[in-house]
Amino acid sequence: MLKKQQYNANKLQKRLRRQVGTAIADFNMIEAGDRIMVCLSGGKDSYALLDILRNLQNHAPVNFELIAVNLDQKQPGFPEQVLPSYLTQINMPFRIVEQDTYSVVKRVIAEGKTTCSLCSRLRRGVLYRMAGELGVSKIALGHHRDDILETLFLNMFYGGKLKAMPPKLVSDDGKHIVIRPLAYCKEKDLAAYAEISDFPIIPCNLCGSQKNLQRQAIKEMMQHWDKKFPGRLETMFRSIQNIQLSHLADTSRYDFVNLQAQDRPFENGDTAFDEETFEPNIEEMLGLETKEVDDRQMVL
Repeated sequence: MLKKQQYNANKLQKRLRRQVGTAIADFNMIEAGDRIMVCLSGGKDSYALLDILRNLQNHAPVNFELIAVNLDQKQPGFPEQVLPSYLTQINMPFRIVEQDTYSVVKRVIAEGKTTCSLCSRLRRGVLYRMAGELGVSKIALGHHRDDILETLFLNMFYGGKLKAMPPKLVSDDGKHIVIRPLAYCKEKDLAAYAEISDFPIIPCNLCGSQKNLQRQAIKEMMQHWDKKFPGRLETMFRSIQNIQLSHLADTSRYDFVNLQAQDRPFENGDTAFDEETFEPNIEEMLGLETKEVDDRQMVL
C-alpha cells in the first residue's frame, strides 16, 4: 500500500512539474537572468507554485532567481511565524510585507458585501510596489486552470465579457510582467500535492470566510460538470486557446461590416448549412433535466 501511495505521489509530482514546464515554455514565462517574485499567500496553490519553481530552478537550462514575498494583511489571528519559519527551513530568500489592508477593507465594505475586489486591488498595489523595490523582472502568481475557467464564466455571466486570466500579461502599471505558471494545472491535483507535501496552510479570514460568493457558485458548477462529465473542463480550457474571431460577434475585433463574398474559398469561413456536432448530453452538462428540455421544446 505504501509503495502504491509513493508511486501515485511521484506520478502527481511529475505531472505537475511537466505542466508547469510546458506553460513556461508555451508563453516564454521565464528567461535567463530573471529575478522572479513568487507571491506566497500561505494557501495550497502558492505553496505548490514555489515548490515546483524551486525544483525547476535546479534543473532548468537557464539560470533564474526566486524570492518569495508574503503580504501580511494584519488579519486577526494570522499566524505570522508560519511562513518565515517554513521559508527559513527550506533556505528560501523571502520578504514579509506588513500592510493593514484588512482594516481598510472592513471599514470600506459594508457587512455582508463581497470584499474580494477591494482586497485584490489593495494587495496588487502593495505587491507591485515591492516588485519595484526588489528589482524583480517577473511576478509569479498561483492561479491555476480552474481559476482561469472560473474567471471566464464570471466575466460571461456577470460582466458581459469574454475574458479570463491570461497565463502571462503586463501589470496594471505597465512596469512588470505577471506570470501564472500553474495555468495548466488542475486545482484538485494541487490540493492533493499540498496534502502529500504537508504544506503549513494558512486559511484566509477575509475571502475564505465569505458565503454565497459568485466565484464559489461557479466553482461548484464546474465541480459538478467535472464529476459527471470527466474531460469537460479540459475541453473548455482548450477552447480559450482556440479562438475564432470570425465566429463570434465583436465588431471591434473582426471586420464584419466590410465582409464580402468572393470567388475563392474563404479562410475560416462558416460551414453554412452543415450542422455542428456536439456530445448528445449537452443539456445535462448545462444542468438541465430531460423533462425541462422537452417542455421547452414544446413551447418553442
